[in-house]
Amino acid sequence: MAGADPGARIGELLDRLGREAGPGARETADELVRSVVEFYGEGLARTVRLLRSAPAGADPLTVLTADELVGDLLILHDLHPEDTMTRVGRALDKVRPYLGSHSGDVDIAGLDTEAPEGPTLHLRLRGSCDGCPSSTQTVRWTIEEAVARLAPEIAHIEVEGVAEATPAEPPLLQIQPRPPDGAPGVPPEPVRSDAPAEPPRWHTLSGPVLPVHDRTTRVADIEGNELLLVRLPGNLYAYRDRCPGCGADLRTAPLDGEFLSCAGCAARFDVRHAGRGERTHLEPLPLLEEDGAVRVALPELLGAGS
Repeated sequence: MAGADPGARIGELLDRLGREAGPGARETADELVRSVVEFYGEGLARTVRLLRSAPAGADPLTVLTADELVGDLLILHDLHPEDTMTRVGRALDKVRPYLGSHSGDVDIAGLDTEAPEGPTLHLRLRGSCDGCPSSTQTVRWTIEEAVARLAPEIAHIEVEGVAEATPAEPPLLQIQPRPPDGAPGVPPEPVRSDAPAEPPRWHTLSGPVLPVHDRTTRVADIEGNELLLVRLPGNLYAYRDRCPGCGADLRTAPLDGEFLSCAGCAARFDVRHAGRGERTHLEPLPLLEEDGAVRVALPELLGAGS
C-alpha cells in the first residue's frame, strides 16, 4: 500500500462492505474503525506525553515500555525490546510472592508457538497450594493476570503440578486468556470442586487504603466486600475481613508477628502461609503489587457483601 492514501483505502473498503453485506455490517465496521483509531490515538498521545516528561538521558524505549498500553502496541508491531520469554519471566517474578504464601513456586517448562490455539506457555508449579480446593484456582488466576499484562501475545497457558493436598483437582490446569476489565459479571453460583469458578474481577488499590509500614493492617471496601490488607516485611497480603470460624471481622485482630488472632474466638491464622489455622483457614485473595499500586482480584465466589 506504499504511496496510497490509507484513509481513502479504508473508505473504499467500508463502502464495499456496505454494498455487499448491508447497512448493519457497515455500521459495525464504522464503529470498529473508530475504536481502532481511538486506541492508536491514545497510544500516540501517551507516547508524546511520556517522552516529553522523561528525565534527561532516559532511554526512550524503557520509558515507553513502562506504560501498559504503549507497551502493548510495541508488542503488537514486534518493536518491544524484550522478547516474550523475558517478559514472561518478569510476570512470574510478580507472582512469586503470592505463590510463596502457598509454599509454592513456578517454573517455565516451555513455549509452543506452533500450538493450534496460539502461542501456548507451559508452566510447572512446585510446592503445595494447600488450604482448600479453591487455593489452586486463585493461584491460576494470579498467574493468568500477571502473564496477560506483560505478555498479551500468549494465547493459552497450561500449568502442571497442582497441589497434592487437593486430589479432586485435575492434574493439568487449562488457563484461558483473561476477559477484559469491566466485562459483565455472572451471578455467583454454588462452587463445586468439579466445576471451574467464574473468573475474578481485578481492582487497583493505591494511596491511603494500603498499609505502609510492616506488620500493619488496613481494611479496604470493594463493591461491598471488606478486604483485610496485611503488610509483612517484604510482602503484602489480602484476605476477606471475616473470621471463618465465628464470623467476626478481623480488622481489630491483633497481629502477633506473622499471626492474626481473631478477637471473637481467639483463632490464630498464619498470614504469610495462606492464612492457615489449627481448625480453619483464611482464604488469600490473588494480589499483584506493581509500580506503587496493588491489584486485587475478587472471585465471584465471594459474592458482594455476602
